[in-house]
Amino acid sequence: ALNKARARLVVEEILQLQLALALLRSSSKSETGLVLDSGGEIVKQFVSNLPFCLTNAQRKVIKEIFRDMADGCKAMTRLLQGDVGSGKTVVAMAAILQAVGSGYQAAMMAPTEVLAGQHFGSLVRAFDPLGIEVAFLVGSQSKSERDAVLTRISSGQARVVVGTHALIQDTVIFNNLGIVVTDEQHRFGVRQRTLLQDKGNNPHVLVMTATPIP
Repeated sequence: ALNKARARLVVEEILQLQLALALLRSSSKSETGLVLDSGGEIVKQFVSNLPFCLTNAQRKVIKEIFRDMADGCKAMTRLLQGDVGSGKTVVAMAAILQAVGSGYQAAMMAPTEVLAGQHFGSLVRAFDPLGIEVAFLVGSQSKSERDAVLTRISSGQARVVVGTHALIQDTVIFNNLGIVVTDEQHRFGVRQRTLLQDKGNNPHVLVMTATPIP
């Protein structure tokens, strides 16, 4: 009985993930998507700087994501699922760099300030050598800190922005948002993710989640 109950919960959670993605797709403002296909050189530099080699699975997924991002017929809405430690963040970094290299900004939203801070640290370490500025926006920042970050975002100086729900506030104005990445997506409402998408002109969407565990 316990195994049957757990299996039912797993199926329910997977169904909820798929329904959430379907709602995100249906909320797209237009059928056409941004063509982001010019980040090849900066992505190669990023990969060469890594202290490890990408796995075959990571390379395969990155290739699939890049194919979606280069398809101008529609915006990407992709679910990236993998166990903790499987390297989802590295894949997301490659997608972010593809957007930045194509002249657009990228946003990564996490459900807690702790997780957002961890992502921010990882992206700064990886992107600083590439000359890419990463901004950090969370609710606990002072007004002066927040205003400074908002200015860098709206001007386009900050090519990548990492934060929490603070990213969806009305005061956050992106210069040219090309891709939205959300982590632990089950902890965000569909409306919250849609509000972040609305900060751009039908940007690509990458949703990250660990293997569903009820």
